[in-house]
Amino acid sequence: MNNRTDYKQKRMWKNTMVCLFVFAFLSEGFAQKQIFNMEDVFTSAKMYPENLRQLQWIPQTHDYVYIKENDLVKATAPSHKTATFVSLSDVNAALTAQGEKSLKSFPSIVHWVSPYSFYFQTANKVMRYQIKEKTTDLKAEIPANAENIEFDFDHEQMAYTIDNDLYVMPFGKEARQVNPSEKEEGVKYGHIVHRNEFGIENGAYWSPAGKYLAFYRMDESMVDDYPLVNTTTRIADLQKEKYPMAGLTSHCVTTGVYDMETGRIIYLKTGEPADKYLCSVTWSPDEKYIFIAVLNREQNHLQMNQYNAKSGDFIRTLFEERNSRYVEPSDPLYFLPNSNTQFLWMSQKSGWKHLHLYDINGTEIKQLTSGKWVVKSFEGFDAKGQKVFITSNKDEIVGNKLYTVDLKSGQISTVSSEEGTHIVKPSSDGAYYLDRYTHLHLPTAILLKDAKAVTKAVLLQDTTSLSEYDLPEVSIGKLKNANGDDLYYRLIKPTNFDVNKKYPVFVYVYGGPHSQLVTNGWLSGGHFLHYMAQKGYVVFTLDNRGTSNRGFEFESVIHRRLGTLEVEDQMVGMDFLKSLPYVDTNRFSVDGWSYGGFMTLTLKLKYPSLFKVATAGGPVIDWQYYEVMYGERYMDTPEENPDGYKNASLLNQTANIDGHILIIHGAMDATVVWQHSLQFLTEAIKARKQVDYFVYPTHEHNVRGIDRVHLWNKIENYHKTFNQ
Repeated sequence: MNNRTDYKQKRMWKNTMVCLFVFAFLSEGFAQKQIFNMEDVFTSAKMYPENLRQLQWIPQTHDYVYIKENDLVKATAPSHKTATFVSLSDVNAALTAQGEKSLKSFPSIVHWVSPYSFYFQTANKVMRYQIKEKTTDLKAEIPANAENIEFDFDHEQMAYTIDNDLYVMPFGKEARQVNPSEKEEGVKYGHIVHRNEFGIENGAYWSPAGKYLAFYRMDESMVDDYPLVNTTTRIADLQKEKYPMAGLTSHCVTTGVYDMETGRIIYLKTGEPADKYLCSVTWSPDEKYIFIAVLNREQNHLQMNQYNAKSGDFIRTLFEERNSRYVEPSDPLYFLPNSNTQFLWMSQKSGWKHLHLYDINGTEIKQLTSGKWVVKSFEGFDAKGQKVFITSNKDEIVGNKLYTVDLKSGQISTVSSEEGTHIVKPSSDGAYYLDRYTHLHLPTAILLKDAKAVTKAVLLQDTTSLSEYDLPEVSIGKLKNANGDDLYYRLIKPTNFDVNKKYPVFVYVYGGPHSQLVTNGWLSGGHFLHYMAQKGYVVFTLDNRGTSNRGFEFESVIHRRLGTLEVEDQMVGMDFLKSLPYVDTNRFSVDGWSYGGFMTLTLKLKYPSLFKVATAGGPVIDWQYYEVMYGERYMDTPEENPDGYKNASLLNQTANIDGHILIIHGAMDATVVWQHSLQFLTEAIKARKQVDYFVYPTHEHNVRGIDRVHLWNKIENYHKTFNQ
């Protein structure tokens, strides 16, 4: 090789190395982080913060367990020193010894029987695992078509429904049908009633000692059949749904009691009229009585009634609550430990949701909690029955913390002091707490605390979740409406935010009762809203009057006039956005589903020149087509409130259609029936107005599962097309 060639090769090598160095430097300094892939939300665990799977206390101990590397590990408070308690291989060895299939992952623990024994479910089989013996045995097989399953593990029995019939099955024995075998057209036993309103999540209730099963009997024979069309068959199949619309005939409910020993049924004598709501079903600890909050059809008068559980006889009305708007019971009675006579009742009668202490004679002993804040949930009592655990927004409206309340003095003590939203699990005696919390800037943390709220151990501190993604900046603030109310909002800025640029706005709205969208939690609002910020939008959400956890007046002021005050408050948010120098006031768009779909279209139709684009999913169009329980609570009947229904109806506003509107509906929607949006299309055609429309043929209310990616893509593309 001559010198000239050697020199040229050295120079090329040197230049190559310089280029590689510069490329590496630039890649390191200017590498772009990823934006979300929406499919990963359903397929990849990396999209979610770290967690300790199945973290829970072993009852009557200070031992806590969770899954680590597919084994169940245990630690004893106040330590966090863990050791394998039950291995997956041990469980699988026990299963295969019984001729059962082995598991790929540690089973979900259904119920602890003792510190060394628990139930779990694999497929349709209920198994019990004995930890010391390392054995398992089959306790029960659940029929493949069973629904509404209610386990009573403490007494080794369960109840379930098949079609309209109710069954009980002691473990290891044959199932028994509770209701008569003769077919009763339109009558259901053991099903959830009143369309899941009033906090009703069960259709059957085991008594404390397992001797009786209280259950709902729902007669829907008088309710109109509503047609839902299943188009997946070659000849489309008509599926009938009992759907009582506001102002029309509703179903009738009674409450039965089945005696497990005799097989006898008695019905509680809840009286006439039959058209009412039976809520808050509660057994007395001694199994002598059942208490039911009986609410009239108008939902403005509640009677807490006591019934004899053996005869069904009415004994007394303990107390009554009346309100010119509505009364909404949503919790059972919480009897004090070792007491058959005193209980706590959750009520908004003071204007805020609080705990009241009563005795079974109906005497209110005292209001246990008070103030301009709400008790969000009852979490139980301590072992001595001296304190009650509650979660509340007492110190942070957009968060929640765990508190203890002394039953004698009413003194409230904070257990979880950190800002954010908490899920807290006290040990059986309340000596220790497992506190999992999150806030805007913290994916998750899990702390072990003692009764004085002192942190004894940090079980998990995840600060790097989604660190490879380009996450937008999120903030929470509050505005004032004309009434002087605080309105909390969440604002998500676009990634690579530049204050000198102008950005389009994507407003996500719900705005209806039983909601609070603005909360202090990690990835607040969910992946899709952050994704839209990654795609260059200012994303905004505001909780208006009518939403929850702000007191009864704030929530109920929308009564009989839905779509008015909510819109006024949303416009306070729009005025705020207009004041921001980086917002393009010519590119506002709005999106929402269900009540949010109603709000989306209401905003678009009332302010067509402000909102350039609107996407509304499963929208309520006219409240006369909505169901009795929810619709009449907030609007009364169409006959009682004709002006309210007329003013809220979007069928009367199609002349205001302007710009771009996309309506999305599930053809099998049994909550906001398809008729709503189809009626809107009919009126839009009459008004010679254009509306875009998309149907998900097999989906019910909202789009679930992986198909939701398709929905998100459709919403994104529509706004991208018309709001850029």
